Parts: sequence; structure tokens; C-alpha cells
Amino acid sequence: MTRSIEPEDDEMNCILSREEEILPSSGFAASVMDAIRREAAAPQPIPFPWKRALPALVVGGFVLAMVFVMVIAVIVQVVGASTTTRVSISLPSMLAPTLPLQENLGNAAGWIVLALLVALISVKLSMRLAGGRA
Repeated sequence: MTRSIEPEDDEMNCILSREEEILPSSGFAASVMDAIRREAAAPQPIPFPWKRALPALVVGGFVLAMVFVMVIAVIVQVVGASTTTRVSISLPSMLAPTLPLQENLGNAAGWIVLALLVALISVKLSMRLAGGRA
């Protein structure tokens, strides 16, 4: 089957067969070249200092794992109090539910001071690693 060329197809072929030069708008080539020069002149991004961050990530992961283990141990002790299997972990005395609150205030103050010192050290260390002097 051959298809007959209709006048519309002939007109379309005539339009598509023209080889006119397409010119960009004024200033387009200059603006593109300026953008390329700016990109070429820009400094490379600073790589992330993995060698410095890796120890902190490892310690943070270890601390999270220890907290997770302690929470699981406390849950097992509370739930498994009636069974013969008990997990023996030394918990701070302020977590012991049998002691009155007044006896635990000294221990609680010690834990609060320890937590504040750990927070202070971590802030100072992070500021030093970031470049700012505290």
C-alpha cells in the first residue's frame, strides 16, 4: 500500500526541509559562558572530615547500645521478678524503687553533676573540632 501525498503533507515536508540557521537571542551565548566561567572559578566543596567524626560516631553508637541494653535489663527485671531467671546489673541507687526519695537525693545530685560534665565536655570538644575556640 502506498500512501498518497496530500497537500498538507507536502507543505509540512517543505517547512521541515528548510535549513534556516537558528540564532540565539542577543546576549544568550555571553550569559551562558559567564555562568560556565563562574562555575569553573568556584572552589571545590570541602569534604566531610570522616577521620575526625568516626571516633565520635563509634562512641555514640556504643553509648546508645549500652542504654538499650540497660533498658532491656530493667524491663526484664521488672517483668521477670516472679520468675527464677534474674538479670543482675548494677543500677544507680536512685533507680531502685524500694528506697525513699530523700535517701536518693545525694546520688541523684551526683548523677546530675556527671551528666552536666559530660555535656560540657562534648560541647567543648565539638566546638574545638569545628574550629571555634571556646
